[in-house]
Amino acid sequence: MQLKSPQFADGQALPIQYTADASDFAPALEWDDAPEGTRSFALLCEDQDGPHGPWTHWLVYGIPGAAFMLAPKLARMAEHPSGLRQGLNDWGRLGYSGPAPGHGSGRYVFTVYALDTDPDLPPRAGRKDFDAALQGHVLASASIVATYGAP
Repeated sequence: MQLKSPQFADGQALPIQYTADASDFAPALEWDDAPEGTRSFALLCEDQDGPHGPWTHWLVYGIPGAAFMLAPKLARMAEHPSGLRQGLNDWGRLGYSGPAPGHGSGRYVFTVYALDTDPDLPPRAGRKDFDAALQGHVLASASIVATYGAP
């Protein structure tokens, strides 16, 4: 699988409108080459350079298996008409919360997972439940990294 964004290239800075310093919009993400048998997708965004370890910025699951993208500015709704659901990030907020690290800089890893099932997770699930629901169901994954702050 491959994951990309029209808003930033892998390893490059996340534009300000996708950070907590400005509009805090979720960026668009696009993927392809999902394996046969994919029933749904899930998405995780985390800061891997947090001062206390990885910090979850976004959980999305129940993305239909026929999907190939998430549009920019995805609304912070618990459940969308398409069936996709969003979980709680590590601030306890629903949907995407962009970077604004107090520790200076960070690497924000967006990972999409192709799953052989649609996880039985209600809207507003947390990271622990998200990880447990994906265990044993990941057919493939792909990541893209955005940076924020001073190098």
